[in-house]
Amino acid sequence: MKFAIYQSSRIGGRKYNQDRVAYAYSDRALLLVLADGMGGHMHGEVAAQLAVKAFVDAFEQAALPRVPEPDAFLREIMQRAHMDIIHHAREQMLPGNPGTTCVVALVQDGQVHWAHAGDSRLYLLRGREVVARTRDHSVVQQWADWGVIKPEEMRTHPDRNRITNCLGGVEDMFYVESGPAAPLQSGDVLLLCSDGLWGPLNDAEIAAELLDTPLPETLEQLISKAIGREGPRADNSTAVVARWGDAENEHSAPAPVSEVLDCN
Repeated sequence: MKFAIYQSSRIGGRKYNQDRVAYAYSDRALLLVLADGMGGHMHGEVAAQLAVKAFVDAFEQAALPRVPEPDAFLREIMQRAHMDIIHHAREQMLPGNPGTTCVVALVQDGQVHWAHAGDSRLYLLRGREVVARTRDHSVVQQWADWGVIKPEEMRTHPDRNRITNCLGGVEDMFYVESGPAAPLQSGDVLLLCSDGLWGPLNDAEIAAELLDTPLPETLEQLISKAIGREGPRADNSTAVVARWGDAENEHSAPAPVSEVLDCN
């Protein structure tokens, strides 16, 4: 497969980085996964790490070289990660379950499949346009859907960090939302990011930055802009970005390869 890929994470104005991110690939499949541990819950970074690990481990076992039934795979592994977090909390006798958002994308056969829980986002970018984006599981997203607030108010609303769905947290209230598979075109960009990146920016700014210039440069500029806009209040800002197409380098992997970013 031919693609370019880059991932990065910065702590922003927080004491700890609770985001986690990774990618993995085989000869015929590419996995991107990102989790944002919830700061209001104990051990959010552990929950995020467990979510990322569940996907990377499962991909390494399943992608030989393709993942059978990709949509079912994404839903099943996210459910497994949710239970891993709950079991961890019980084993460690924690006073509550850690929580994390999670967003994951799987590319194979020229298509991208994705699933998510919470408000970490996936963007499918083509040129300067957002072709598809996940819908946040949050209070402000619900209010925007109901017409209580305008969509542009979501980024600055005081309740923008209140999410309605996450891994861990409340055991019986978790659910996985998945999107229909979308065909990729050469030059398409996939961006998975935490709310520390997309929150201070609008979709047009994100799409405009991630053009044909080198991904490390553009992603670092995007993260710097997000953190700079929030100043000392800046959240952890984390993303993985992949550009698909014939102009990119060939990635060959007889056995699955994974790259988990050290966010500590």
